[in-house]
Amino acid sequence: MTVPVLSAAQRLAYKSGWVLSNLELQKILYLAHMFHLGRTGEPLVTGQFEAWDYGPVHPALYHRAKVFGADPVANVFHDIPEVPPGLERDILDEALTNLGKVGPGRLVHATHRSGGAWARFYIPGVRGRAIPNEAILAEYRALRNANEAA
Repeated sequence: MTVPVLSAAQRLAYKSGWVLSNLELQKILYLAHMFHLGRTGEPLVTGQFEAWDYGPVHPALYHRAKVFGADPVANVFHDIPEVPPGLERDILDEALTNLGKVGPGRLVHATHRSGGAWARFYIPGVRGRAIPNEAILAEYRALRNANEAA
């Protein structure tokens, strides 16, 4: 099941104790989306991530949270339904557990891999360039294969 992107962001922000910045929310959500694609072949969230200067960005989340700048995103999700129990919520929780405390620098590094989906579609200064789910899935598979070979 694909969940609304703002519901997924709400889950991450709430479970983190409202300490994640917009950048951290974006990167953790992108990686959770990648994990979900890799495990199920289906997208985790609605809409598409785009290749922006600071990495993969989901525009709907960016516009909802941009007022906070680099500060933690407060609860701007009052009108957003929660992610129901199930695989999608489990993957979001797992992503937060594994990535929630690594810091923005490591999250940026993880999403800016040379040859990865973001890098393949990024054009400096250009917004609105979608990162196809097929490219995100291909990156997941390449990482999995590299880890299995190691």
